[in-house]
This record gives sequence, C-alpha cells and structure tokens, in this order.
Amino acid sequence: MAVIRPFRAHRPPPSIVARVASPPYDVINTKEARALAKGNDDSFLHVSRPEIDLPEGTDEHDDRVYEQGAINLKKLIDRKALVQDVTPHLYVYAQKMGDHRQVGLVACASVADYVEDRIKKHEKTRQDKEDDRTRHIDTLGAHDEPVFLTYRAVAAIDEVIASITATAPVYDFDTDDQVHHTLWVVDDTLARRLVDLFAAVPNLYVADGHHRSASAARVHQMRKGQPGEHDVFLAVIFPHDQMQILAYNRLVRDTKNRTAEELLALFRERFDVTTADTPVPDKPRTFGLLLGGRWYRLAARDGTFDATDPVASLDASICQDLILGPMFGITDPRRDKNVDFVGGIRGYGELEKRVREEGWHVALHLYPTRIEQLIAVSDAGMLMPPKSTWFEPKLRSGLFLHMF
Repeated sequence: MAVIRPFRAHRPPPSIVARVASPPYDVINTKEARALAKGNDDSFLHVSRPEIDLPEGTDEHDDRVYEQGAINLKKLIDRKALVQDVTPHLYVYAQKMGDHRQVGLVACASVADYVEDRIKKHEKTRQDKEDDRTRHIDTLGAHDEPVFLTYRAVAAIDEVIASITATAPVYDFDTDDQVHHTLWVVDDTLARRLVDLFAAVPNLYVADGHHRSASAARVHQMRKGQPGEHDVFLAVIFPHDQMQILAYNRLVRDTKNRTAEELLALFRERFDVTTADTPVPDKPRTFGLLLGGRWYRLAARDGTFDATDPVASLDASICQDLILGPMFGITDPRRDKNVDFVGGIRGYGELEKRVREEGWHVALHLYPTRIEQLIAVSDAGMLMPPKSTWFEPKLRSGLFLHMF
C-alpha cells in the first residue's frame, strides 16, 4: 500500500506565484540561477540556489550557502511571499507543454515506504549529491523541492483527479519555458477518498529525485525522536500513462584521436550503419550518430545484447556496453570527463553546436527510455545506467513547500 498524507503547504499568494516559481535546482547552474533571480527577491532560487546571494566564486557546499538558504526562506515567509495553509491539504498540479499534459497529486509520501522499498528506485545515488541535499533539507527544516513519483494508473484515481481539475484552480500561469501551470486545493472529502485509493496502490516509483528522496530518509534518521514531520517527504505523484520521457544524449571525446573513417569502421563492426535523413531515431535500439560532420543511423544487431534482461536491453545500456566502454574506454560514465550528457529538451541542434564549438568527436542521439521499462527495472530491483531518463516538463519549485 502507498501511504500519502495531506500537509499544510507554504505557498505563494496567487498574485505573485509566477515571480516565486523557479526551475528546480539541478537543471540550472549558479550563473544561470543568478541571472534568473536578478531583480526578483521573491524568486524561490534564493532558497534552492542560495549561493546566488553570496560573493561570486563561493563554493556551492560552503557552510554559508546552507545557512543562507535558511535565512532566505525565513525572509520569504516573513514578508508573506510564502504563506502556510491553515489546515492540511492535498493538491493537484497540472503542467502543459505543447501537446503534452500531465496531472499529478501533491502530497507527502512516506519515508518508511521509501526505506522498505514500497517506493521503488531505478538509479544509484552519488554520495556527494546526497550529502549536499541532506545538509540542505536539514538546515532548512523543510522539503523545498518535490520528488517526482509515478504509479501504474488507476481509473478510480483518474476520475477523482478529473473532477478536481474541472473546478477553478488557485494558480493558473505560464512560465518562460512555455509551460502552463495550474494548481488546485483538494477538499477534505476528496482528499480522504484519494488517501484510501492510494492505500490500494502496491508501489510508487521514483521517476526523478533519487537524491532528494534518499536525503529525506537520511534526515529522518538523523532527527528520530525529535518533533516535526520529518517521517515524510514532499512529492508530486503522476500516473504512468501521463509520463513524458525524452532522450538523454551523449557527447564523446576520442582520446586516441582516430579519424572519422576509422571510427565509422569500428561502428560498422558492431552495428548496422546507414546514412540518416534525420538525427532522431524512430524506434528503440537505434541511435543517431554524428561523426565527421554527418549523421548516420546505428541499429543494434540481435544477439549483441540480452533482450530478456530489463537493464541490458535498455538503449542507454546498449550505448554503454557496445559503444562507450569497448570503443572509447569509458567504463565509469559518472566520472569520466570524456563523455557528457545532453537532455533531449535541448534538441539535436545542441549536439551539433557542441561538437562544432567544443571539439567533441562523436554525438549519439538515443531513443527515449519508456516508462514501462523504468517500472520493469524497478520491479526487478535493478538499476539503470546513469542518465537513462530525462523527464519533461520539470516540476516547478516554490509552488508548495513542506516545513517539518
């Protein structure tokens, strides 16, 4: 069963919600955050990226950064840029990007469910990132950015959510990335109904936010016996059939300085290679290859990967096992500086630009991971290769905050 809990969110007044709302901390760097928040004291980036209020060059992990985040959060609350709801609620959050719309339930999820693997994972966390989020959450005394969860869609839950979104929202605004955001406060009767319906959902799955959820569990362990709601963490929970996963592409540097012709010959040994009219692959287990200024199509051959293994059959695994490892000696893509990753939201033009301007030797355009693959890997208790999924649109930060 999946435990969800209403909570008293700190939220911005509707009149300034667009000023407060900001991109999540991990999709922009300090320089970008500083530019986005310039002249806007209400931006939630002052909480999620507090180094922007310290001298340029300040290390992101300096003690002062975490302390500044807590100071900035208090400022937002004191001047009522964030106001706490009087009673606990669930919330419904919808995002529309182009033709894609996803509608999720905002709630507190259970740390116990996470620890006991009723909330399933598919990604290995990095210790440094987990340490950072643990310090950030603990110093704030709050979960400031939600974890993106999914579950196998349930018709009865869909019906309740649809009845809520048929009413007037409390937030209704657009952001600069052309995403439309709406939020509803769920009344108590429907909230109880949703809590009961989710109690029959066997598992939730972490789609995005493995470091935040792992850190929330660590903070709870650190604070055991202390007052406060640290036995839960902030989440937005979407049905699996509304998930949009984009490609997560690769740039590769060849340390052996082989010619394009030599590299192409190596690719032909492992794949069926043809010239391509478009960089974007149209089916699983095919790849767009940018090499020597031309795009090619790679098709993995039967027998070169284990089609019965939920991890080995992933496009990201085939890329690692047949290309990055054996051809370029990249065995640890998390740390190797000769590979970089580009989210599919940036398009293939970003791959072409970076090859042209930065001297990468190869660009690989992958076919997106499917949500069914993510669930299969999670159910099997296995882990995906790093950078296997790019969810879009991203959850906006600052629309709701959970204080302990």
